[in-house]
Amino acid sequence: MEFSIKTILLFASCLLVGLSAGFFYAWSVSVIPGTRKILDTSYLETMQKINRAILNPGFFIIFFISLLALVATTIFHFQPRITFQLLLMSTIIYGMGTIGVTMLGNVPLNNHLDVLNLEKMSSVQLHEFRMHYELKWNRLHTIRTIAAVLAFALSIAAIISTTKIL
Repeated sequence: MEFSIKTILLFASCLLVGLSAGFFYAWSVSVIPGTRKILDTSYLETMQKINRAILNPGFFIIFFISLLALVATTIFHFQPRITFQLLLMSTIIYGMGTIGVTMLGNVPLNNHLDVLNLEKMSSVQLHEFRMHYELKWNRLHTIRTIAAVLAFALSIAAIISTTKIL
């Protein structure tokens, strides 16, 4: 394998997508099962705080730069080879399934939750909102996790394809 900007970009994009996939997977197997066991008010307060805290450079780098790196890597590998096809699929799946689902699904739910004054809501209102929010949010999270993991697997396959094995 040639050591070039093309190669470095391929490994960097794979690493970033892998970190994103790992983040979403870890959330699925740790945070979601844990939050299912807490009371409605605690759940909603926790999600409000997490949704505010996640808006930080560390998350943004992994989440958004992954897509930019995939796009750049795909462009650098533009040719009728399996590597390009794998990277193109990875980019589309990550872009639509991870970024798109988050921006069009999870973020609007988070924004709706963020403006709620939980202290002024009745226990019935808290429970109803939680059921609405949690069910939709977790379903969308599952979709974006699967997309991120699939994009990561395709990125790994792209690296393997550059070794002339495929």
